[in-house]
Amino acid sequence: MKKIVFCGGGTAGHIYPNLAIAENLKDYEIHYIGTNGIEKEIVAKYSNIVFHEITAVKFDRSKLFKNFKIPFKLFKSVKSAKKLLKEIKPNIVFSKGGFVSLPVAIAAKKLKLPLITHESDLSMGLANKIISKLALCTCTTFYQTSKKGKNFLHTGQPIRNSLFEGDGEKIKIKLGFPSKPILLFVGGSLGAKKINDLLVDPSFLTENFVVIHGVGKANIENFKPQNNYHPIAYLDPIADYYMCADLVITRAGSGVINELLALQKPMLMLPLSKQASRGDQIENAKLFTSLGYGEMILDEDLTKENLEKTINKMLKNLDFYKKNMKKTGKNEANKKIIDLIQKFS
Repeated sequence: MKKIVFCGGGTAGHIYPNLAIAENLKDYEIHYIGTNGIEKEIVAKYSNIVFHEITAVKFDRSKLFKNFKIPFKLFKSVKSAKKLLKEIKPNIVFSKGGFVSLPVAIAAKKLKLPLITHESDLSMGLANKIISKLALCTCTTFYQTSKKGKNFLHTGQPIRNSLFEGDGEKIKIKLGFPSKPILLFVGGSLGAKKINDLLVDPSFLTENFVVIHGVGKANIENFKPQNNYHPIAYLDPIADYYMCADLVITRAGSGVINELLALQKPMLMLPLSKQASRGDQIENAKLFTSLGYGEMILDEDLTKENLEKTINKMLKNLDFYKKNMKKTGKNEANKKIIDLIQKFS
């Protein structure tokens, strides 16, 4: 039986696309290399995947002096990854990009193992810029990104099968079958500080809406349930929450917004500012807004008044966004990527 190693972590957006491929990959022994982070917890739920732990170092945008240590730490991480790959002896390595994948990708190149990577965002992150030079093929979620290199291929975003099996009625039963529109705030696996700050007092929304708020596990103690307000540590299974929502309010990470596109769920995107990121979420949100899939509010414009106003506008025009989403056609990313894996392994 052939073997494959997946790598990627730090956030759910770097993990679930890997798992979307893994759950559809037949006749392969599946291994996953990651850190002692959220990827270890999530992958543990999959009995058919063997998890291997390494350390990895992340570029720190806020404390640049810390980055002087990166070459030394990266050397140790690559050494650990190389040792693991020698033990596993995979036929191919699939990287989701990001700092967790970098040492594994470098180790794979040193061992002359076939390497494929995937870029979710419209613009490439630093780690994937490096990894793409080592890979046989760089798969991209967005067509525009595929034009940035000779070995780039537009595949779309891998989507888990379970996302299409969500049962929104389960959530509505828990909520007592509310008659008001349901707003779902998705803060990601770690929560989103700006969204959390806005909803410390959710009363500006709860008079007219039912609010489900994914706050992140580390923040749940700061939020208490109220009338029409339901804080959740971690939205699991996310598919059930997606299906029950009339409108999803989220950051603009490519993973989440492409899941919502596949489910044809209108979205209000609140992208991370350039001060808190490299600006990739702003680019993602601008593109999706221009295509009519949803609306966006920049961090500097994000107020309670503006949020409420935009939500009301969108709820009156949900059919407009859904109609535009239907034009995109079926997502075939899983099949395209699996075909590549089989070709190169």
